[in-house]
Amino acid sequence: MALEKSLEKEKEQKARVLEGTMSELNNRFGKGSIMRLGSEPEQKVATIPSGSLTLDIALGGGLPRGRIIEIYGPESSGKTTLALHAIAEVQKQGGTAVLIDAEHAFDVSYAKRLGVDTDGMLLCQPDSGEMALEVADQLVRSQSVDIIAVDSVAALVPRSEIEGEIGNLQLGAQARLMSQAMRKVTANASKCGCTVIMLNQLRQKIGIMFGNPEVTSGGQALKFYASVRIDVRRKATIEGAKGEMVGIKVKAKVVKNKCAAPFKAAEFDIMFGGGISSVGCLLDAAEGVGVVQRKGAWYSFGEQRVGQGREKSMAALTENTALAKEIEDHTRRKLAGEVDINSLIDDPIAASDIAEADESELELEEEEV
Repeated sequence: MALEKSLEKEKEQKARVLEGTMSELNNRFGKGSIMRLGSEPEQKVATIPSGSLTLDIALGGGLPRGRIIEIYGPESSGKTTLALHAIAEVQKQGGTAVLIDAEHAFDVSYAKRLGVDTDGMLLCQPDSGEMALEVADQLVRSQSVDIIAVDSVAALVPRSEIEGEIGNLQLGAQARLMSQAMRKVTANASKCGCTVIMLNQLRQKIGIMFGNPEVTSGGQALKFYASVRIDVRRKATIEGAKGEMVGIKVKAKVVKNKCAAPFKAAEFDIMFGGGISSVGCLLDAAEGVGVVQRKGAWYSFGEQRVGQGREKSMAALTENTALAKEIEDHTRRKLAGEVDINSLIDDPIAASDIAEADESELELEEEEV
C-alpha cells in the first residue's frame, strides 16, 4: 500500500514538472510549440484538386496542402500540364499561385487554355538554382502564397556551375543545393499551408545491368522530404476521327504518399492544346465506383442513358453540363461514403460482371500486343 502511494506521488510530481516545462517552452518559443495531441482537435489534411478526378481518387482526395510534392517522369509525359491544372484549381478557389520557370519554357497561351489566370499568377524565371529556391522559400514564409510550382529540379543550376566552364566537374553541387533548400522549405510550407510542387526529370544510372536504371535529378533529399511522389508516364497516343494524333493517355502512379494509402495508380487523357480531359476522368471515375454503368457499349446513369461508346458519352457530358455536374456530385459523395450506390441506380453492376469485363479487356490487350 505504501509503495502504491509512493509511486502515485512520484507520478504526480513528474506531471507537475512536465506541465511547468511545457509552459516554459511555450513562453520561450511561442504558443503551440509543444502540446498534447488530445488537447487539439483532430484536423484532416486539406487537399487541392489535381485537375483529374481519377488522380484525386488515387491520391486519397487530391494534392495535400502545405506539403512538398514531386512529379517526375520522361519527357512530354504531362508533368507541366498537371502542375498548371493544379495552379488553375487553386486560383478558382481564390488562392495565389507562383510558377518558378527554371527551364525558361513557359507558354502563356497554353496556360490560358488550361484555365490559368496568367494575369494573377506570379512568374519567376531565375538566373540560378540558388535564386529559384531562395525566391520559393521567401514566398512560402510570406504566408501569402497558396501554391508554388518549380519547373524543374533538373534545371536548378548551381551558381558555381554557371560561372565555371562547360565540362568542369561539379560533384554533388546540385544535390547539396537541394538538400539545404528542402531542410528550410519543408517546415515553412507546413506552417504556412503552402503546397510546393517540384517537377523533375529522369536520368540513367551508369553501369546498371539489372533493376531499374532510372534516377531523378537533384540527389536523394527531395525523395525523403516529399510527402507525395507521382510517377507520370505516357501510356499511349489518342487518335482522332481522321487518324491524326490528338492527345496522349497518361498513367500516373503514386509511389509515395504520407497522407493516404500509397501505390495507387490513375489514368487520364491529355488532349493537345486542351489539357486534361475532365469529362473523360469523370466518366472513368463514375464507372469505377458504380455511379455510371456500362452495359455493352452503352453508358447509363440510373435509368438515363448517357451515350453509346466512350467518345459519344464524353461528348454528351460536355454538352449536358447539368448531367455531368450531377454525376460528379454523386461520384464524390460515393467516394466519401455518404451515399448508398444502390439508391442511385436500379441495377447495380455485379462483381462477376466487373471481373468478366476486366478479363475481356485483358484478352483484347493481349491480342493488340
